[in-house]
Amino acid sequence: MQDNIKVSASILCADFTKLGQEIKRCEDAGAAMIHVDVMDGHFVPNISIGGVIVQAIRPLTTLPIETHLMVEHPGMYIDHFMDAGSDIISIHAECYGPLREGCRKLGQYPKEVDSLDMDKAREDILRIKKRGKKVFMVINPGTPLCLGSLLEDLHGVLIMSVNPGFAKQKFMPEVLPKVQALRKVFKGEIAIDGGINAETAPEAVKAGANILVTASYFFGAADPKGVVKYLKSLR
Repeated sequence: MQDNIKVSASILCADFTKLGQEIKRCEDAGAAMIHVDVMDGHFVPNISIGGVIVQAIRPLTTLPIETHLMVEHPGMYIDHFMDAGSDIISIHAECYGPLREGCRKLGQYPKEVDSLDMDKAREDILRIKKRGKKVFMVINPGTPLCLGSLLEDLHGVLIMSVNPGFAKQKFMPEVLPKVQALRKVFKGEIAIDGGINAETAPEAVKAGANILVTASYFFGAADPKGVVKYLKSLR
């Protein structure tokens, strides 16, 4: 049971022909932050957007911008996105450990690991924090909670409730025990991303999530303000 639920509006499902208006719609609806999905076609089977979009929307809003780096080598892009205006950088655990057999080669998805190189991961985490930005670690559905002592350095953890790469996927309830286990040992922010809607959000909040990332549910709604009000009411 969480207090102060935050809604993160993922612009992956926004109308990019009028992105400024869409950002304003997020603000007017009461969203707490803007979520930007960056995909490289290697870590996930899709290509989305780059730093130029973050740079373009930064002057349009005072809301925090979270950049979700679904890229093979996040360390190459961290500074680029912080320079562009990102307030929160979310990096994937799967980029910092030995990939499981079956997802090591190009075109094999989803990426999953069982353990991390803590020193390598902490190096990027501290790079982000030294710039005064917040850092979240992201965990794919098939990757277990293997963050260990890294939790002490993180502002938040983002649990994927779909295999990343595409919008409008079905929520995977099998990740909820992971959220529950994390909440027992972690006092920071716990976000959940993928298939969040009126039916799945209550279970995510009950499990311990306090940030709900929503894309199609928000941008496809006739009343986005009502969507945010409903999500923020969950306890």
